[in-house]
Amino acid sequence: MGSPLQPGPGLWRRAASVILAAGWARPGAAASSLPPPPVEDFRLLLLKRGANQGFLPNAHVFPGGVLDAADRSPDWLRLFAPHHGPPRFGLGPSPRPPAAGFPRLPDFQTDADDPAALSDDVAKRVCAIRETFEEAGVLLLRPRGAPPARGPGAPAHEPGCALAPPEGLAAWRARVRSDPRQFLSLCAHLDCTPDIWALQDWSGWLTPPLPDASRRFDTAFFVCCLREPPPVDPDQSEVTECQWLSPSEATENFLSKNIWLACPQFYEIRRLGNFVSLSALHKFCLDLALEGPETWMPIALVTADSTIRLFPGDELYVEDSHFVENPMYTEKTTEEIMKESRKFHRLVMHNTYLYNLHVTVQPKYKHIYPKNYVVNKSHL
Repeated sequence: MGSPLQPGPGLWRRAASVILAAGWARPGAAASSLPPPPVEDFRLLLLKRGANQGFLPNAHVFPGGVLDAADRSPDWLRLFAPHHGPPRFGLGPSPRPPAAGFPRLPDFQTDADDPAALSDDVAKRVCAIRETFEEAGVLLLRPRGAPPARGPGAPAHEPGCALAPPEGLAAWRARVRSDPRQFLSLCAHLDCTPDIWALQDWSGWLTPPLPDASRRFDTAFFVCCLREPPPVDPDQSEVTECQWLSPSEATENFLSKNIWLACPQFYEIRRLGNFVSLSALHKFCLDLALEGPETWMPIALVTADSTIRLFPGDELYVEDSHFVENPMYTEKTTEEIMKESRKFHRLVMHNTYLYNLHVTVQPKYKHIYPKNYVVNKSHL
């Protein structure tokens, strides 16, 4: 079996998630009687977590999971050689250090003791790609002999495609689910490497205080743009359903209670709603590569009638380590709190299926924040 990187008391478990954005063909004239399609020409893969899952049951999420020791294994060096080697395996120059949008935290898990182990930026990509295969049956792999899609001096590239499902896929998937080390064996069998170059840094999220404090994650979010959607086969264990939805469709489905989104997924979907075309999103991600992602931990403010998630830059965001473990409370209503504030970067959670976003601050490091999203009060 693999060896999950277990946290000690008060530590976050390292995890990685990939936002798959795939190009989507628009209906032709024969489909003119159908409702008009979304403005976006791409769709996002959302997986519904099983009802028996201990963390976010029934939520629609992006593929991903917890970093395993196998994702860092020095054995990957043989597979990436001779074309790519440490420390960044052709990913290009290192981005600036990640911006930490949170107060002082307990120490994080340290890197593996083995100096030959893969670095964080590579291991997290391997993790996200492995989890995408386990949960959805999608192989984000690249033939070993193929040149990388990005690297020092490489020209801007177009979105790629997932690897076609090989023969015996189900058996391999069962082996990888039982032992994450088998993912390296699968890649060697296919003479492929994880396509780490297709995953672009996007953001980092730290789990805020929740009733189950033992399940807290330091999750890296990547974006991977694909020319077309690959076949998806939910594993019927961790995830039971899948949907390809545009950002606007996902928002509408959430408001209609067809899907449920946790705070990070809703925020990121609204942020991706700034893009109409896959090419624009892809170019933005490439241009963002040297900036590096922001890592946030929302602070919870519990009001008399709702919960507000505060993000860095909001005037009520308190950089106090006490609120890493505990929410803030007020007897005031959300409306009163909103009237007293002017500098917003917050998500107001009126109920399970009704979130409002208020953003007046400017993004840092050339990133992009969501636009304001306020639902009519008739939905309250």
